Amino acid sequence: MAAAAAASAVATPSLILGPAKRITGLGRSTANVSTGPAQRLRPNRRCFILAKYLFAINTPLSSGSLLTTPPPQSRYPHIASRQIQTIVAEPRMPRLSLGNINPHVVEAKYAVRGELAVKSEEYRARLRNGDNSLPFSEVISANIGNPQQLDQKPITFFRQVLSILEYPKLLDNEKVLLDGLGYKPDVLERAKFLLKNLGSVGAYSASAGVPAIKESIAKFLERRDGFPADPAHIYLSAGASSGVNTLLHILTADPTSGILVPIPQYPLYTASLSVLNARCVPYYLDEAANWGTSLETIKEAYNKAKSEGTDVRAIVIINPGNPTGASLPESDIRSVLQFAAEEQLVVLADEVYQTNVFVGKFHSFRQVLLTLQKENPGDIYDGVELASLHSISKGMVGECGHRGGYFDLIGFDKEVEAQIYKFVSIMLCAPVIGQCLVELMVNPPVKGDPSYPLYKEEYDAIFEGLRKRATALYAAFKDMEGVECGEPQGSMYLFPTIHVSPRAAEAAKEEGRTPDEFYCMRLLEATGVCVVPGSGFGQREGSLHFRTTFLAPGTEWVSSIKKFHREFMDKYR
Repeated sequence: MAAAAAASAVATPSLILGPAKRITGLGRSTANVSTGPAQRLRPNRRCFILAKYLFAINTPLSSGSLLTTPPPQSRYPHIASRQIQTIVAEPRMPRLSLGNINPHVVEAKYAVRGELAVKSEEYRARLRNGDNSLPFSEVISANIGNPQQLDQKPITFFRQVLSILEYPKLLDNEKVLLDGLGYKPDVLERAKFLLKNLGSVGAYSASAGVPAIKESIAKFLERRDGFPADPAHIYLSAGASSGVNTLLHILTADPTSGILVPIPQYPLYTASLSVLNARCVPYYLDEAANWGTSLETIKEAYNKAKSEGTDVRAIVIINPGNPTGASLPESDIRSVLQFAAEEQLVVLADEVYQTNVFVGKFHSFRQVLLTLQKENPGDIYDGVELASLHSISKGMVGECGHRGGYFDLIGFDKEVEAQIYKFVSIMLCAPVIGQCLVELMVNPPVKGDPSYPLYKEEYDAIFEGLRKRATALYAAFKDMEGVECGEPQGSMYLFPTIHVSPRAAEAAKEEGRTPDEFYCMRLLEATGVCVVPGSGFGQREGSLHFRTTFLAPGTEWVSSIKKFHREFMDKYR
């Protein structure tokens, strides 16, 4: 017993100091000094205070002993002269907790990279580490439009130019580039043009972007729309998402500010509005009409929000649609612009999928607005404020990781635009290498250029590959019990409706999930295919969907979805 007590005394020493006092300087924390009876201080993560004190006074503790007086050689004479009582270290709690950080960030939801995406990455890590216990051999990230993660190859012309921009000394050996590495003369010319105008991709550019790149975008807009563009109203951004963030910051003045957002929608908009403590005003797309835009539905949502005290300031249009893939006809765009003109709404046209159109033709909001202004001079259309966004992340470019995009403004007040400039200046500038990719996207090789044949071959192969995979996935959904899906029209996604049994809905409820979340989780666990439940994008009450990309190569993963669905339906009949 005595031996045990002695051992305990060594393991958990007690210190006794005189009058109650807060002691500082013994470590990174403070300690309370108690006048009560001597107590043993149990080890915890703050006990380094005691260890430091004991070390400082250089006093070994013999078995069963109790330190009563520090020796004269103490490095803390102001303490050494005092009687000893108990030091009790107070554990320090983290300054930040879920309860005291920005509540608007906590409330924001972004399902595209939510629980399912996190779990899919855990599975990917397990597979990479040799785990053979999973019922699949690879993870298919069909939850996000990330083309090059899913084996889309970069365009050769783009990457060759970038290689020189990143390492300009390659131009010291032009013969090697041309004869040995297959570079074409127009690759070198473009790289020289960009280097002349930006200096180094490692340096900041002007806040709104490299002027020469803005001029290239303006020329592209004129070729595309048939109307000239002013580089002064073009802003380079770190992908379209950064542009959306900038514009929403400018648009939302207070908690009553509201933005009309299509449902289903890309959750960037609802998440950003949540962080800004502004109001999302949802308007539902018409699934029966291939997810078309219904003007009556928009008006209903607008009027309802206004009656509830919302200051509705803008309308978001995603064309082609995400997650729906719908491509709007010109008549729908005209209707939206007329409504925006009548109600003085700013129009945010998210057009990042403009080259991903399989059915019909892409019509830009800019082209339609300028046509309306030309057809109706001096009419209400002259006052419409339009922001159009584009990006290198989608289409046949697929350079998500390089973070490049732009937005173009029409009709904005000079003073407001000055504030937009100030906002982008706070962020210094968009990534310069991403800006260069924007220039390459809007100004690619054309017929007659040395790089054109390979560029066209690669571009067309990517486009046809996407269309074939979209068609194959659509055909698979048509064969699946309880699944309805519209014909793919564009973008990179399908958004099928699913119908599950009451038993499946009850099983979902027991897990605290919605039925579509439950279905998508079971799909991931069984097949390694990660999709996003429709609830993450918004959907009509009582309906269930999920969004999947058709970017992944091959058809095996499509077959695994069909097999899983059949077994899921059988299990929960």
